[in-house]
Amino acid sequence: MDTILNEMEARVLGCLIEKELTTPEYYPLTLNALTNACNQKSNRGPVMNLEDADVVRALDSLRFKQLALVSAEGGRVPKYRHALMEKLRLAPAELALLGELLLRGPQTLGELRARAERMCSFTDLAAVEEALQEMAERSPPLVTRLPLQSGRKEKRYAHLFSGMPEQVEEERVAPPEAARLKVMADDERMAGLEKEVASLRNEVAELRRAIEEFRAQFE
Repeated sequence: MDTILNEMEARVLGCLIEKELTTPEYYPLTLNALTNACNQKSNRGPVMNLEDADVVRALDSLRFKQLALVSAEGGRVPKYRHALMEKLRLAPAELALLGELLLRGPQTLGELRARAERMCSFTDLAAVEEALQEMAERSPPLVTRLPLQSGRKEKRYAHLFSGMPEQVEEERVAPPEAARLKVMADDERMAGLEKEVASLRNEVAELRRAIEEFRAQFE
């Protein structure tokens, strides 16, 4: 993808897509509604705490990149919408998946089908994969399939509006239990003692050798 978005721009664009598909009666969005959408705690990753000024800067950048614009519908306050349909000619299924990836980052086929269901219905995982494949085969591509992570059974997909992901988020591992921490500490202490004993044995062996060599001088 030629256009590179920062984290705030990706969040704003994802929210515009989401609200168009989930609450069309309130779309396009006012600045206040868009800021609230960006800071929403559900269906977001990570959760953000943006100010109106942050959203305005992101909108200005998106408008410059021809990805968002001020709605022509008029009204008492300006309202904003995305311009992806005009710029990229995306199908509804592709738009929903792209919005989900912008809002939550890399996800598996199963995660995308379940989470994007509120924006577009998919008959099965094959339909999700087909839509993703369409976007991956564009020139330039809009999404990519990431290498399989250690410990994972399924590959994940990521959008390319922010460039190729440099690092894939590691799985979160639950902290060890107190008993396991105690065992680990005991094992570490025992290993230290064994190392110390081995060192002392070497020193004793060296001393014995030195004493024997000293005695041999007088025999």
